[in-house]
Amino acid sequence: MKTQSYPFTVQKQNRTRAFTLVEILLVVTIIGILAALVIPKIIGRAGQARITSSNADVLGGISSALNLYEVDNGVFPKSLSDLIQQPSDARNWRGPYLGKLPADAWGHAYVYYYPGKQNQNSFDLLSIGPDGTEGTGDDIRN
Repeated sequence: MKTQSYPFTVQKQNRTRAFTLVEILLVVTIIGILAALVIPKIIGRAGQARITSSNADVLGGISSALNLYEVDNGVFPKSLSDLIQQPSDARNWRGPYLGKLPADAWGHAYVYYYPGKQNQNSFDLLSIGPDGTEGTGDDIRN
């Protein structure tokens, strides 16, 4: 007995898979809704983060460096640059007390007074805030 073999052909479907216009519009709509909910919350935090950062410098880092200078030398420095480079009249200088002079979160230099206008026996250190003008309500002081 002879067996017969028949050619077996399989037709491939040449069908390209793609997203439909409705699916794409649905995804874009969902992304838009999520962005509308998230972005306002993120934007509102930028200003608050700048205030917190400048407040930490005024009350923490720079004030600590000024106090260390005073402990070593018996007086507060005449300017903030004395924290980085030794002044000629500082005999017990053990600095640098800061790596570099920082700017506040808005790019302005910190304002330093010794003796202070507010603190007569100490120093005044302040950030002039986002408006860049000293003496306004957005100043951050020690």
